[in-house]
This record gives sequence, C-alpha cells and structure tokens, in this order.
Amino acid sequence: MNVPANHSTVATSRRAFIKSSVAGGFLLAFHLPAYGVNEPNQPPDDTTGKFSPNAFIRIDKAGKTTLVMPQVEMGQGVYTSIAMILAEELDADFSSIALEHAPPDEKAYANPAFGIQATGNSNSIRAFWKPLRTAGASARAMLVQTAAKQWKVDPSSCTTSNGEVTHTATRRSLSYGVLADAASKATPPQTPPLKDPKNFTLIGKAKKRFDTPGKVDGSAVYGIDAILPGMKFATLVAAPVLGGKVGKIDDGAAKQVPGVQKVVVLDDLVAVVGDHFWAAKSGLDTLKITWDHGANVGVSTDTIWADLRAQSTQEGAVAKSAGDVTKASATGEKFDAIYELPLLAHATMEPMNCTVQLKPGGCEIWLGTQVIARVQQTIAKLLGLAVDKVTVHNHWLGGGFGRRLEVDMAVKAVRIAQQLDGAPVKVVWTREEDIQQDYYRPAYRDEITATISQDKIVGWRHKISGSSVMARWFPPGFQKGVDIDGVDSAIDLPYEFPNFEVRFVRAEPAGLHTGFWRGVGPNNNVFAIESFIDEVAKKLGKDPIALRKIMLDKGPRFKAVLDLVAEKSGWGQPLGKRVGRGVCLQPAFASFIATVVEVEVDEQGEVLLRRITSAVDTGIAVNPDTVIAQLQGGLVFGLTAALYGEVTMNGGRVQQSNFHNYRMLRIDQVPAIDVHVVPSGEAPGGIGETGTTAGPPALRNAIYAATGIALRRLPIDREVLAGRKQPWT
Repeated sequence: MNVPANHSTVATSRRAFIKSSVAGGFLLAFHLPAYGVNEPNQPPDDTTGKFSPNAFIRIDKAGKTTLVMPQVEMGQGVYTSIAMILAEELDADFSSIALEHAPPDEKAYANPAFGIQATGNSNSIRAFWKPLRTAGASARAMLVQTAAKQWKVDPSSCTTSNGEVTHTATRRSLSYGVLADAASKATPPQTPPLKDPKNFTLIGKAKKRFDTPGKVDGSAVYGIDAILPGMKFATLVAAPVLGGKVGKIDDGAAKQVPGVQKVVVLDDLVAVVGDHFWAAKSGLDTLKITWDHGANVGVSTDTIWADLRAQSTQEGAVAKSAGDVTKASATGEKFDAIYELPLLAHATMEPMNCTVQLKPGGCEIWLGTQVIARVQQTIAKLLGLAVDKVTVHNHWLGGGFGRRLEVDMAVKAVRIAQQLDGAPVKVVWTREEDIQQDYYRPAYRDEITATISQDKIVGWRHKISGSSVMARWFPPGFQKGVDIDGVDSAIDLPYEFPNFEVRFVRAEPAGLHTGFWRGVGPNNNVFAIESFIDEVAKKLGKDPIALRKIMLDKGPRFKAVLDLVAEKSGWGQPLGKRVGRGVCLQPAFASFIATVVEVEVDEQGEVLLRRITSAVDTGIAVNPDTVIAQLQGGLVFGLTAALYGEVTMNGGRVQQSNFHNYRMLRIDQVPAIDVHVVPSGEAPGGIGETGTTAGPPALRNAIYAATGIALRRLPIDREVLAGRKQPWT
C-alpha cells in the first residue's frame, strides 16, 4: 500500500489535470467529483486554485505503471477490469500494470457516485469508466508530446502501443519509462480525445484476473492472514440480544485451557485471548455467561412481522408519481397482491476479523473493508486520536456482499486491544458470531395494485415498507421519507404505465441491525414486480414474455435481452409435468438483464433447478469473463436465498448459527448457467449484484408455471408446494 508521499499540486483550472514528478517518474492525478457536483466526471472549481486528486497513475523509469486504486477487490474482478480501462487509453503494456490499495483519504479517494470512499452498489466500473479513460488518454497525450518534442516532429505523426511512443515515418521508439521524467513537465491537455471503441485492443477481450494466481497458490493476503511479531489471537461472544449486557461470568475453566492468556470482559461482550486461535476458541467454549438481555428480549420473528405489517398501513412518502392513479382505478378492474421478503444474513466466506496494534498516540489496523476511510475515522473517534494517527492496511476481501460496509468488527477489535497493554491482537469471529451479530438484509413488505382495462395495465400503485439502511448509513440517501435504495428498481422499472405511483414507508425492526446485502432494494422490488407481472399475465391469459414485450416502451435494449433469453432458454417448448420456466426482466444497476430459470417440483415440494439462462446488456463489457462469472455467482447467491434463506428470532436472539441451519446451495444442486453477453457500445453498467436480484423472481415464476401456485413470500415453502398447507396471501 504505497502512495506517493512527496507529490505536489499546482494551480489549475476547471477540467484540467495536475502533474508532478515523483521519484524520477511521472505522476498524473485525476479528480473524481462528489455526486452531483458541477458537471458529471469533471473537476469542480476550487477557490484555492488546487484540488485533491482521487486516484493516481504513476509511471516509473522502468516503465511500470501503477494505479493507486480507491476501490477494493472482494472477488468481483474489479482490479483487473479497471487496469484494463487504464491500460487501454494509456496504451500501456498491460503486463506492466500494478495496482495498490489506496490509503484512507476521503478527500482524495471519494467514490464519485457517493462522495465518500466506499466500494459497493455495483458501481466501480460505472463510476471510474470515463475518469480513468480520460486520465489514461491525457497521460498518453503528454508522453506523445514529450517524445515528439525530443524528435522535433509533429505529435500527430506519432503512435503509441504497448508502453512505447513510435514515430511512424522513422520507426523511432521511446518507452514510457524513458520519457517519464520529461513527461512530468509537459502540459496536460484539457480535453484529450478518447479512443473509438472500435479501436479497443484490451477492453472487450477476456483477460485472466490479476488476483487468481495468488488465490490458487495461497500467496494472496486477506485480512485474516495478517501476522505481526508477538501477536495474540482472540475470539469473542457479544450479547446475544441487541442492547444486552454482561451479567455474571464464570471464566475459571477458560483460564485453565493451555494457551489462553486472558479473558476480556467488556460491558456487552466477552473475548478470550490466546497464543493461537484454537486456544482462544477452546477457552471461549468453556465460558459460563449470564446475560442481562435488556429491552429486546421479547423480540421474535412474529413481533417483527406484526410491527412491519402494522406500519405498512401508513400512506408513506411518494417516491415517484405520474398521471392520476386514483382516477385510473375507476376506469378498470383492480388486481392486487402483497409480497414479503425475510431477513437475510451475509455469511461471507471470510469471517469477520481485524488485527490491531495500539501504540502510544497511535493505532495500526489490518483488515479487509469496503470503507477504509470510515474505519479510520471511526477508530480515531473511539480512541480520541487525530485521524492521521490511525493507519489502516486494507487487504483482499473474502467476500463483501455489503457486510464489510460496516465497521463493527474494527470497533470491537480495538476495544479488546485496549485491554492488552499494547500487544498486537488478531480478533476473529466464529461463524456463529458472524451469523448472529450480522447487519441483516431488511425484511420487506410490498403492496401492488394494478388497474386493468382492455387487457392493459392503465394504473400501477406500489407501496414498499421496510427498513431504511440509507437513513443510518448514508443520510443524504434518505430524503423526505424516501430511501433511494429502498425504491431502486421500483421507480425505474422496465415498463411504462400512464398512471403510476410508488410510495415508501420506513419501518425499522426492533432488536437487530439492518444493512446492505448484495442488492437490498432491488432484491425486493424486482421480486415483487416480476412476480406480480406473471400473475397479471395469467389473469389475462397471456404468455409472460409476450406481456412484458407489450409493456416495453423504454427503447430496444430490454426487448433485445428478452428475445435473446427466450431463444436461448427454449422458451415455449413443451415441458413435462410439474416442470416450468420463469422469467425475470430487470433494470437494476444500469444493466439490462433477462433471466429464465427452469425447474421441476416434485410431489414432496422439493425444487430441482434444471437450467438457468441469462442474457445481459451491460453496455461495454470491459472483461466479458468477469461479467459472466459475476452473473453466475450472483444467481447462485440469490437462488440460495430464495430456496433457503431466512433469519428468524426468538427471545431476542437470532436462531440461525451456522451452515446446518442457514443453508447454502450445494454444488450438486447447481445446474448449467448459461450467460449470453450482448455486444454494446454503451457505457458499462453494474454487474456484481444483478444475478442476485434476477434469480429469486425467475425461480418463483418457474414454480408458478410448474404448479400454478403463486408464492408471495420467500424462502420457498415446500409445505405449500406439496399441498400440505395453504399458500400465504
């Protein structure tokens, strides 16, 4: 994690880049503005004449190009794709590209979509697409200008390729490394021309990911791999009921476990510190703790749903409206349905962990996080330190899924470290602690009413009730009673209705935290909308895909993916008894995706996944392999949740604890997943969460086609499918 320490900025005008020499090389900084500031992807004016760069391109004398990258790699392949974008416009030698984790710096490395330093919302490529290309093109122009000056030729007579500038007529060449020093003195162009996509040599080609070799041979370093001299290991158990406190504790047996060094008792948690993790875990297992549970001890799944249903009777805040839904409702037949989605845990592959070294007047942390600057700020506040006295080292993340947008693991680790007289300590959560102390995907309730006249939907009313993650995590995203994530994909669905209204009711559950979960609002809204459209299709006696195509008035991209997925999935071809295909069409994360799931439902209500087909127009697919892999992984993630995922509570405690009762889809249950990427010249869309959003509604609709049973709650209820119980309505 090396960042140029001696760079300097010079006065510059709006739209301009700054330049500086660094360690005998060439540094180009580019600014990425906060959301909504000035023009998109352009530097804002600054009365001081300076601006803080957001990410850096560094070229050394050996020609190595380093991108100091503010986005984190958590398995989504973003480092490789972003390196491809940079190398494409820079015409760098792709094999020479190196990437470094950016340090925490909210001013320098804010994500342009959020205005804060964070990785999430499937927007790394979307946010950095134009700024990175512009930065690369500007650097390339400056290198060409430098070479042309040395050769005393017109820059237009020079070309670039593979990290070299070549004078076409004389075939003279200079490497970027040789030009680096002089290029740092060149004047950056204000509006460097970008490549025509037809001239791309890297973008759009399948490239092996940078992170794969290290993950295969074990050399990749995750947060959980951090090792310090003299380090101790700790694991913990926090109050099982939110808001609870430690009452009495019997730690006698724990202190007798070989390797146990200390039992740390704080107000709301107990940790055991040992010479190695097994000693700490063994000691933890022997503890006898009596908890004072507090006010949330009465919280249960039943009370959470009762509260949510009661609050959903409110009118809510209008998120979007068009026409007159009330007037339209008098012109046709009303059809309505209610859908509910449960609480979900993340169950990331790498359990929560954080390594801490406290020193006089400072703190050093090693972990994997999606919000490195927020970790730094939070720990500085906790310790009463200046922010620059807290150093945070970020590593590969063994799965984020939104869980590592929270900083609780770092806070608890530091609180434990404060009891250890300066000894470094690695705190690792057990899987049980991970599942029972999560920030859960909210439970949602959706009420949709359609007015149907002459076989068309002429009125659409959708009310969404659930927790507002934004109100807690990013307050600007919750305005006038509307959570922008909570209504995502509900206010911009693929279909056009003349009379349209979407409302949001904020309903916070007692006794637990809610957080982001690989999609959140779109998880809910796409499920409710696409399930409802299939029910309308059946009511009207229309084919589900045919009805969707009738309602599409937003350009050809939705129709193209629908047509392609219908063709590739064999839509309309005969199927056997209790076998069905279901479709989902979604606009989530600025990608256009149609998915078909084919299932068989046996007489006992078990669901066999037979085939999954997805067609995606995500704009320019920077690395098509990554697009396919992310959709496949997301589909498995979402289908797992639809088939098994539910967090339940009793006595204020989460009842699930590990994979025996919080099941994952197993390898022998996963069918062939065919992903078809539509060629496109549009700017890239997001892809990391789209499969998760697409899978559940397509699965539900396939079950509907196979059985005629309209499931309106998840996870899939096998008792209903077996006919042993009535469907929930």
